[in-house]
Amino acid sequence: MKADFSRMNWGSTLENLNTSGASLCSDIFDPTTCEELISLYKDQDLFRKTVIMERYRFGIGEYKYFRDPEPEFIRSIKDLLYPKLFPLANRWMENLGKDLRFPDRLEQLEQICKEKGQTLPTSLLLKYGTGGFNTLHQDLYGEIYFPMQAAFFLNRPEKDYTGGEFVLTLSRPRAQSKPLVFRPKMGDMILFTTDFLPVKGSKGYYSSQVKHGVSEVLSGERHTLGIIFHYAVS
Repeated sequence: MKADFSRMNWGSTLENLNTSGASLCSDIFDPTTCEELISLYKDQDLFRKTVIMERYRFGIGEYKYFRDPEPEFIRSIKDLLYPKLFPLANRWMENLGKDLRFPDRLEQLEQICKEKGQTLPTSLLLKYGTGGFNTLHQDLYGEIYFPMQAAFFLNRPEKDYTGGEFVLTLSRPRAQSKPLVFRPKMGDMILFTTDFLPVKGSKGYYSSQVKHGVSEVLSGERHTLGIIFHYAVS
């Protein structure tokens, strides 16, 4: 398995993330890598927990959290992305007047999580069949959370599945939320905000609350790899 970030323009990627709360990056995984990741779903030894969404009214589908230690390939993606993201995360904290600052090494963030009782890794594989969907939500697992995460799309839209768009909503002051809808290709990545997006208003920055989800899969099967940097409470 391999990930190719060499063609990414990190300047424009981070600017899109900073202004709209999400950034679509094309062709990070090749088809073989996508197929190999999908095949991991059957290997229960790799996972610490399986969640059937219907049981919790999260939607229709299921997902599995990787156990600790996470597979080497998953870890390599986190180690590559985190150093690119933490400076912007800290700028967001500063803009909103928050005291928290994120360390420059992922291992340090993980240690902070563990000191707060958050010891369980949260990166995951998700699977939806026909009729599947994911309600709008935020991936918060405890007091400490990193404000950005990534999703990698492992199937071919219009061939392997139809529907199943990736949906983001951003709250606005005294107005209805703004929706963003993405239709990524196989191998694409979306970087997006986990919880909030600082937006500059007439009186300084305010926090736009952001949620994400998946629209109904109309046919076929859809798999996603989710990369989350913070840990969950034990």
